[in-house]
Amino acid sequence: MLLDSIMEAIRTFPGVTRKRPIREVVGFFPTSSFPQVAASQGEDAAAISYGKDYILFATDGIMESLVNADPFYAGYFAVLVNVNDIAAMGGRPLAMVDVVSLSKSKVCNQILGGIDAGVKKFNVPIVGGHTHPDCRYNAIDISIIGTVPKDDIILSSTVEDGDDIVFIMDLDGFYPPGLTYAWDTTSKKDACLVQAQMEAVAVLASKHLVHAGKDMSNPGCIGTLGMMLETSGKGASVDVGKIPIPKDADLIRWLLSYQGCGFVFSCPPENSKAVIDLFEEVGCAGAVIGVADATSELKITADGKTGVLFDFEKDMITGCSPKK
Repeated sequence: MLLDSIMEAIRTFPGVTRKRPIREVVGFFPTSSFPQVAASQGEDAAAISYGKDYILFATDGIMESLVNADPFYAGYFAVLVNVNDIAAMGGRPLAMVDVVSLSKSKVCNQILGGIDAGVKKFNVPIVGGHTHPDCRYNAIDISIIGTVPKDDIILSSTVEDGDDIVFIMDLDGFYPPGLTYAWDTTSKKDACLVQAQMEAVAVLASKHLVHAGKDMSNPGCIGTLGMMLETSGKGASVDVGKIPIPKDADLIRWLLSYQGCGFVFSCPPENSKAVIDLFEEVGCAGAVIGVADATSELKITADGKTGVLFDFEKDMITGCSPKK
C-alpha cells in the first residue's frame, strides 16, 4: 500500500507533470550549430564557453499560485531557485536581472521585499531588469549568470552505471503557512551558513568527487532524480527508507517537497562518504539511497516492495534526453 501510494503521488504530482511541455519548447531552439554552447537543455543552467571558464546562464519564473499566495516568498524564492541552479553545476553566482509584472502596487512592494531579502541572504546582486507596471496579473521572473572552471562543471546528464545515488538535504527547516510543499531552510538561517551550503557544491566540484548532480526542485527529491536519469539515459534502484527525513515528517509530503537546500548526486561508491561528510560540515544530512544502472527504469523500494516508478523508454518527465 505504501509503495503504491508513493508512486501514484509522484506520477500525478503537478511538480512532475507540468515539466512535460518542456520537450515541445526546446525542439524550437536547437543549439548544435553554436559551438560556444557546451550544455543547454536538460541542465540546471546553460554552460557557455568563455576562456578557461563556462558562463552559467539560467532563469526561473515563479508559479502564479505562489505569487498569489505569498508575494514576499515569491520574490525570495525567485532568488533562491536561481542561486540553486548555479550552485548545482558547481558554479558561483555573479549577478541577476528581474522582470516584475504587476497589477497592484502593494503586491509589487511585497515581491520586491522578498527579492531584497534574497539578495542579502545569498549576496548576489540584482543589476537590472524590466518592469511591466500595467498588467492584469502579478508575476516575478529572474535570470542569473555565474561561472565555473571548465574542468569542474557538474552536469546532470553524465550519470554512470554503478554510481551511488546520494541525497543531500537540510532537515532543519519549516513549511511556511499556505505553502504545502515548500521546505524553507534558508530564510531564518544566518546568511554566512546559507552561503557556505551553496559554496560546498563548488568545493565538491573542485575535488571532482561526483559524476553528475542536480538541485532538488519542484518535482521533489525522487522526481528530480528522475530528471537526472532521464537526461543521462540511465536507470536506478532507490530505497525510500534510506532518504534523510525530519523527525515526524509525513513521508509523501517530504518526497514531493521543494528543498531550500537539497541536491542529488551520482558518484563512484568510494567517493560517497567524502560527499556526505563535506555537506555535514555545513549542516546538511546525506545518505546513499540507491545505485544507478544501465536500464531506463527508476525503481523504488518501500516497505520491502519494489516497483517501477518511471520507465524512460516510454515515460517522460521533461523529454530532455541528450544521451540518446
